Amino acid sequence: MNAYEFNKIAGALLTALLVTTVIGFMGNALIHPRKLEKPVVVIEGVEAKADTQTAAAPAVIEPIAPLLRQANAEAGKALFKQCAACHTPDKGGRNGVGPNLYDTIGNKKAHIPGYAYSNAMQAAAAKGGEDGQWTYEQLNAFLANPKAVVPGTKMTFAGLRKPEDRANIVAFLRSLSDQPKPLP
Repeated sequence: MNAYEFNKIAGALLTALLVTTVIGFMGNALIHPRKLEKPVVVIEGVEAKADTQTAAAPAVIEPIAPLLRQANAEAGKALFKQCAACHTPDKGGRNGVGPNLYDTIGNKKAHIPGYAYSNAMQAAAAKGGEDGQWTYEQLNAFLANPKAVVPGTKMTFAGLRKPEDRANIVAFLRSLSDQPKPLP
């Protein structure tokens, strides 16, 4: 095949690509799909999926205080391995992707100097009172679903579903202090 034939084939392919791209852009500009308020065809026995743009009702989070009595800090230390990719538990430890978690419970949210907290976490810390601190219940809710408790947080962890796991991690975090806070 000579260069002229190759140029004709390459030109045809590029022209076809350009035409399909232009048609795609024009189609997107001309057609604006609308979401229906309710399905046109209702199939019995099948629940409609919730709209992804509406906010889901906040899940009820089981209080952690009763679970902390039976919580196991050693089991929490084993679970903390999931957190260790981003956080360090050591006194005076370095910040990683997330802040160092030594002496977190009872402390103000966004309390580690030099760590670049998200604006959302800084706003949560500015609330003052128990809302601005890492109480046992605040930490329980955050560990269950970080993005629901502090919308806009940089923490990408999806959360821990089991209340026992959250209690074990909170028990471990409680042990990371020179003076652990009293249990509720």
